[in-house]
Amino acid sequence: MDNIISQMVILLLLVVVGCIANKCGLMGGEFDRKLSNFVINVSCPCLIVASVMGDEFPDSGMILPLLGVGFATYVVLFGVSWLLPRYFVKRKEVRGMYSFMLMFANVGFIGYPVVSAIFGPKSVFYASLLNMPNTLFIFMVGTVFVLGKTGRPHFNWHLLYCPAMIASYIAITIVAIGWDTVPSVVSEPFRLLGNITVPGALLVIGSSMASMGKHHILGRPSIYVMAVLRLAVIPAALFFLFYLLGIDNTLNEINTVLTAMPVASYGTMFCLKYGRDETDMVQGTLITTLLSVITIPLLTLLFHYV
Repeated sequence: MDNIISQMVILLLLVVVGCIANKCGLMGGEFDRKLSNFVINVSCPCLIVASVMGDEFPDSGMILPLLGVGFATYVVLFGVSWLLPRYFVKRKEVRGMYSFMLMFANVGFIGYPVVSAIFGPKSVFYASLLNMPNTLFIFMVGTVFVLGKTGRPHFNWHLLYCPAMIASYIAITIVAIGWDTVPSVVSEPFRLLGNITVPGALLVIGSSMASMGKHHILGRPSIYVMAVLRLAVIPAALFFLFYLLGIDNTLNEINTVLTAMPVASYGTMFCLKYGRDETDMVQGTLITTLLSVITIPLLTLLFHYV
């Protein structure tokens, strides 16, 4: 548990650095927008591909079960996140933001290192497979939510060919064909570029936070309702659902931890990219990241009592 807490504190310190950098005039405005686009279109896709180029190659027979659990998880999350904000968010124009925050966790940025700390390095690839539906939905449903279209979704099918999705297809192909000896001259550039994702995303969050007043940082009551649902209620409910369905314990535990991550950093970057007010999104990301230092270790206690 100490390793988990240490990991979360380290990531929070990166947010603080982003905040300080903004106050010193090193970040903000156009720089943040460009860095956000770089993370979305370059470094995160590289991180996805690099996740299947590790020292230990996974069993290709796990691809379909992992993808099945991943897709089932996000089907449930979509229904829950679309419905619940109607009952605790009064401002209709931001309900889509709350739907995004409930549905999408910070899996790619924070989930991988936390899962590795809890379950060991072998679990990272399983996490990447469970995360592939996240990548699909976040660029399809997620952009719809951020743009405020919380009624009937109108998907932009061209998003199936965005950089993150192409990276997902490449990762699946590498595992499916069993290419377990990717030359370092190929894998190392992907790994190095992918490593930019975590600090880049968290620096942008910190920089956005720095331009907000103290009142805004504290957040509205609806933010805290969302945080309790995002970090505790929904992950625990999914854990017991898959437990009752007889899903493998390790797979279920990894999926639960991924679901319990803070709000996805992509939300803030999508707001900047599409010109939406990012106040609620930054508040939700910041508060859930702070609270997750406590909730993630507590949630793992479930695994020892069930």
